[in-house]
Amino acid sequence: MPIDSSKFFDSIRIKPTKVSAKRQAQSGVEAVACEWAGCENKGAHRAPKGRENSREYWHFCLDHVREYNQSYNFFQGMNPEDVARYQKDALTGHRPTWKMGANGAKKGEGDFEAASDPFHMFSELNGRGRWRPGPGAREAKPETRKVMNAERKALQVMGLGAEATLDDVKAKYKALVKQHHPDANGGDRSTEDRLIEIIKAYNYLKTVVRA
Repeated sequence: MPIDSSKFFDSIRIKPTKVSAKRQAQSGVEAVACEWAGCENKGAHRAPKGRENSREYWHFCLDHVREYNQSYNFFQGMNPEDVARYQKDALTGHRPTWKMGANGAKKGEGDFEAASDPFHMFSELNGRGRWRPGPGAREAKPETRKVMNAERKALQVMGLGAEATLDDVKAKYKALVKQHHPDANGGDRSTEDRLIEIIKAYNYLKTVVRA
């Protein structure tokens, strides 16, 4: 049966390609006449109508869109204070902002107690955070000397406090190596990463901890 004799022939539609759709949009713009008074050229170029009509545009020819843009002033009708305020708000996309700490806890305080801190980041925030000891670690005593962040982190890896001596570090190191070494766990290498951390922490501590 010939296709043109089917009752569905007139209902066949072909989805336009992206290229053809773009060309149709361009042709629609080109078909608009220039809206400049007395001009009969095609208005293929858009120009904004103003600040209060940001989504509306005039359609001008090339010569008239250039002339319009030269005299266009987005801030027309605004006083200098409003212009400065608008420009400042534009830096944040005209979204509301607050000063740091304005809506948070009191200065020097932070709600770290309810947060998990596996990498000990809170303990380095100007000393505001409190380290949470891991399983088997001793509760840290108040520091009697100044401890740098790198040393504090290494002590935490080994479960020691700031009062630990070099002998304490060595003894703890031997105990942890025996505990996490694959040979002591039947060849199980699941704690190998933990062992590497312990070795790195020990190598650092033995250079900074006093005997």
